[in-house]
Amino acid sequence: MLLLALYSVRSERVFGEELDYVLLFRWFLDMNLTQPSFDATTFTKNRKRLLEHRIVPSLSDEVVLEADHQGLLSDEHFTVDGTLIEASASLKSFKPKDDNPFSDDRDPGNPSVGFHGQKRSNATHQSATDSESRLCKKGKGKEAKWVLMAHALMENRNGLVTDFQVTSAAGTAEFNVALVMLGQAKERGFHAQTLGAHKGYDSRGTAWQPCASEARRPSCPRTPGGRRSAISGRTTQHPGCPVRQRIRKRVEEIFGWMKPVGGLRRTRYQGLAKMSMAGCLVATAHSLVRTAKLLVSAQEATPVSQAE
Repeated sequence: MLLLALYSVRSERVFGEELDYVLLFRWFLDMNLTQPSFDATTFTKNRKRLLEHRIVPSLSDEVVLEADHQGLLSDEHFTVDGTLIEASASLKSFKPKDDNPFSDDRDPGNPSVGFHGQKRSNATHQSATDSESRLCKKGKGKEAKWVLMAHALMENRNGLVTDFQVTSAAGTAEFNVALVMLGQAKERGFHAQTLGAHKGYDSRGTAWQPCASEARRPSCPRTPGGRRSAISGRTTQHPGCPVRQRIRKRVEEIFGWMKPVGGLRRTRYQGLAKMSMAGCLVATAHSLVRTAKLLVSAQEATPVSQAE
């Protein structure tokens, strides 16, 4: 599963086919040249065990701990952000929760669906393909899609992911999950002093205020226009605020790697539990790649006399 993210293999079945002739994969899995490849159903049969014993979160914690031992993590300065993951569901699967038929077409594979004159919302309708996904749009004028929401907590020193979660898309999901991730970071020994975020987090009546209390100095641009800001002018005038906002853009680079390279642009599995495990594994793969590059750069920058 880690190789799927590192080498952009689009599916588990394709990986089983490539394992027959890609020597790099066989070397990684300690397989000889004559050993037969395993079937794609091996992933399915073992996924329940991985979820039950929380193997992937444990692996992620070990990678973060190793980066901390190498002095690559910041203990005080963090950034939080979220993104949308498109679900593998069709708009035709949007049906009422009371299971009333929305089409009299006898073609269940590709029914003729007409929603004209009907009021649809996530409160009354759901996807028949993935019930935990939500119909959402990224902004005004954008098309609505079935999505899940991914959340990342990044440390600001080198842009490493310290926590990653996948939830259902909701208006306050980013604020609520940010509070949860900060609490978990505190339990793991981090002492967040600052928390960077984009201007969408500047909203009254949300969980941003308790997030600001967990991180003593929030770094968030004030919302322009007529909407009341939850961030004081004194906070934005702090000398470190522009620096944290410049570093905050690194979290977009994380999502920019995880979606096209790690295969997280669309959901591979149905359900939050499976997608949370897959997202955490892709975040772990990004941390491994990032840590390796940082360690190589540090070795190249070390003088020969000091290395000896």
